[in-house]
Amino acid sequence: MPLRNHIIDDVAVFTLEDSITKIIDFFHDNTFSHVAITDKKQFVGIISEDDVHELDEGKKIVDYRYSLETFFVKKETNWLDVLETFARNEANLIPVINDDSEVLGYYDLTDICSFFINTPFFTEPGGIIVLARGIKDYSFSEIAQIVESNNTRVIGAFITDIRNDVIQITLKIGTTDLNEVLQTFRRYNYNVLFGNNDDQFLEDLKQRSDYLEKYLNV
Repeated sequence: MPLRNHIIDDVAVFTLEDSITKIIDFFHDNTFSHVAITDKKQFVGIISEDDVHELDEGKKIVDYRYSLETFFVKKETNWLDVLETFARNEANLIPVINDDSEVLGYYDLTDICSFFINTPFFTEPGGIIVLARGIKDYSFSEIAQIVESNNTRVIGAFITDIRNDVIQITLKIGTTDLNEVLQTFRRYNYNVLFGNNDDQFLEDLKQRSDYLEKYLNV
């Protein structure tokens, strides 16, 4: 299912002429972190639950227009960039706009996490490997070549940590027989942080994602 099919359009969008009190009431009745603000149907920014409680309830949003945050995504934005937008802005609701700067609706973090869980990285059978190497020394093309030289394939890979010029890469490959693959990575001077023949690491990721969904639904 395309990510844009997860756009929700039943959450309020406010205007600059709405009162701060109206926004406060919205956050009181919902668990969302942010809400979109428009002017003549054009997206102008968003306001957060944390910020709105610091504002004068007797005023309108227009009085604070220049303090609004401005992050958003478009319906063509890929799901990894959508997840990054959630993470960078510590949000659980993000407005989706079109090329005319009109708000089409929102992405809800819970829905996007569910989309992620249903990708082949989680659903395809295989094994998980976590590697570490100097940030200037690693190569995704080399990683894929190493995996494929052992008669299997890369199902998915992404960077999970960068610290002190060392990069951590988590990948899932199309086999649970990891011994030969791990030995090859070590010969190429990759530090193997994790490699197993069951899917415990993957199961841990699923459990954490499930916990996140339950937390967001509280």
